[in-house]
Formats: sequence, C-alpha cells, structure tokens
Amino acid sequence: MLSLIWSAIIGLLAGALAKLFMPGKDSGGIIMTMLLGLAGSLLFTYAGRLIGWYKEGETSGFIASVIGAFILLGIYRLIKGKGAAKAIKE
Repeated sequence: MLSLIWSAIIGLLAGALAKLFMPGKDSGGIIMTMLLGLAGSLLFTYAGRLIGWYKEGETSGFIASVIGAFILLGIYRLIKGKGAAKAIKE
C-alpha cells in the first residue's frame, strides 16, 4: 500500500515538473497531473527496456519520469493543437 502512495506522489511531482517546464494552460487538476507523471514513468520504463537501459523488473527513475511526462504532454498539445486548428478552419 505504501508503494502505491509513494508512486502517486512521485507521479504528481513528475507531472508537475513537466507542466512547469512546458508552460501554457493545460486542463486537468491534481489527478490529471499525477496520471501524467505515472504515464510518463511507464512510457520511459518500457522505452528503456526496448533500448536496453533497464532490465526486466527495473523501473525508470525520477528524471526519466519527468522526461516521459514531458514527451506525453508535448504529444497531447500537438493533438489538441491540430484539433483546434481544424475547428477554426471550419
């Protein structure tokens, strides 16, 4: 139980730093920020395993989680931006 709480706290911090480094207005509150950080950690864990940085059972660190969350936030903004640009053209 304690590891889940710890993961949630780390996810919240990673998501918050990703939003801090990529300024702009993003919807979502504390839960979405936490989920962004957790998803960034998962992204970098699996990408690191494919590249060979992590062995089976190892997870990404805090900095890698922030980088993963930053990448996911950038992808979200690209998709969101294209949808908004398409709506403006119509």
